[in-house]
Amino acid sequence: MSVFSVLTAAIAPGVALLIYFYLKDRYDTEPFHLVLKVFLFGVMLVFPVMVLQRAFVHGLGDNPFVFSFIISAGLEEFLKWFLVYFIIYKHTSFDEPYDGIVYAVAASLGFATLENVFYAFLNSASISSLIYRALLPVSGHAMFGVIMGYHLGRAKFDPERRTRHLLYSLLLPIFWHGLFDYILLTTKNYWVWFMVPLMSYLWVRSLWKVNRANAKSPLRVAQPEKQVKI
Repeated sequence: MSVFSVLTAAIAPGVALLIYFYLKDRYDTEPFHLVLKVFLFGVMLVFPVMVLQRAFVHGLGDNPFVFSFIISAGLEEFLKWFLVYFIIYKHTSFDEPYDGIVYAVAASLGFATLENVFYAFLNSASISSLIYRALLPVSGHAMFGVIMGYHLGRAKFDPERRTRHLLYSLLLPIFWHGLFDYILLTTKNYWVWFMVPLMSYLWVRSLWKVNRANAKSPLRVAQPEKQVKI
């Protein structure tokens, strides 16, 4: 494949998923320049993550559990959470629960997109391997972003449960991301039997969270009896 073809195939899944979740905002679409800004910040996170992960592997070793839940999931999800929380959480554009999903997904897919580009060029990736990565790592990062963003939205618009949902917004993505990585590291020959149910569950659960977050929007016009309780 040509360089342009490889680059396009590596970037396309992340961009497509970002557009998909961006357009899922039913009531007040976010400023595109702000979503793009968060996406680009997510791209830039790849560089400090690479340095820190190398240092952590040197210090902690490469035990599959430690690598999956701490070095990979723990570090990556914490930095994405930190980015969204300190740049977007108090921004005036974050004015409904679904916005948390938009921005967390943007940060996650920015990270996943550059990671995918590096993989494609460093491993001389084929079309089949890039399709595999679109369905698993890139899609997985999007799902972790939905989980993070959903609970950030709950934290901002449900003050009584703010601390609980802020913890959920960090710990749940770390758990699911760590489980994702652990399966791939420890089930080399039969990972598909675990990964297909896991990804199916994450997609179904994420779409449920998308609908719930939209239903809780203060901009939603509905009769009181139609309001969705979460």
